[in-house]
Amino acid sequence: MSETWIVTGGAGFIGSNFVRHALAESEARIVVLDKLTYAGRRENFEDLEGGPRFVFVEGDIADRETVTRVYREHRPTAVLNFAAESHVDRSIDDPRSFLETNVVGTFELLEGARHHLAELAPAERERFRLLHVSTDEVYGSLGDQGLFAETTAYAPNSPYAASKAGADHIARAYHRTFGVPVLITNCSNNYGPYQFPEKLIPLMLLNALEAKDLPIYGDGRNVRDWLYVEDHCAGLLRVLREGRPGEKYNLGGDSESTNLALVDLLCEMLDELAPAEDNPAMTARGASRYGELKTFVPDRPGHDRRYAIDASKIRAELGWSPRHDLREGLRETVRWYLEHRDWCEAVGHARERLGLGSAR
Repeated sequence: MSETWIVTGGAGFIGSNFVRHALAESEARIVVLDKLTYAGRRENFEDLEGGPRFVFVEGDIADRETVTRVYREHRPTAVLNFAAESHVDRSIDDPRSFLETNVVGTFELLEGARHHLAELAPAERERFRLLHVSTDEVYGSLGDQGLFAETTAYAPNSPYAASKAGADHIARAYHRTFGVPVLITNCSNNYGPYQFPEKLIPLMLLNALEAKDLPIYGDGRNVRDWLYVEDHCAGLLRVLREGRPGEKYNLGGDSESTNLALVDLLCEMLDELAPAEDNPAMTARGASRYGELKTFVPDRPGHDRRYAIDASKIRAELGWSPRHDLREGLRETVRWYLEHRDWCEAVGHARERLGLGSAR
């Protein structure tokens, strides 16, 4: 029986990587629904357009008419919700857009699913799934010890995290109240191809290649668990196929690092793969190693100190674990950006500092 999956936010970083993974690892027809914001780019999937199993619909998940039309026209067997405003710094400067997309948009998708299910035959209803993709930031901040488990209480500390926490709660409620077969995943920091250059790794990488400062927030000792996006996508597909409706699953990379150590590793790899002596920008600046570009800047307001994921549930129940450690995944990422400078130029980004808490 043929499948159709709606992938919201499929023009974004994780979403576009999932679309590629799904086309390679399934027979499903993929319908991407994306409103093409600054970070949702057609360049992320333009090589897929025209394929027999790929459809693109430009639209906003917070618009009820658009969501209703997409459900009715494409009759999905699954919906995967990647659509989100996701940059913490931007959420500090402009919280409203995060609430509109992350909370209202998730609500509209769930409402659409509820009405869609009512029109399906019992066998089709049993088969349908809605996978809501979320973040570990909903759990708040950890001390030096401990891990986020699926049972950890929510304590979001940024407007972004709060908007995702609200979306998670709405998704859970729609399963409990209306029986919508919802699956929720919470992941650690992703990295890899097609990540918009406002995020830490591509920002540092592209700044380094242009011999610009590498701005490190605060003392650089904030800790994150890093998950290579290809591993995340494989885990999401496993959850979609084998996860139990109503359950949530944490996906982590088992790769904790301070931001400072991560930038040092990135500079080390650039020294090897794009030596400073071969980079005119570095020569012009008089720098012989990329690590010389590091600079410390005022910290982000409310910057969480540490995140770390306990992924034992998905390992035990679904048999998933990440295949890449941080060094291996980061090397693949650096190679991709070095080989795709045309993509970097096409998406553009001034890479200005955001999130200092100025009122609007």
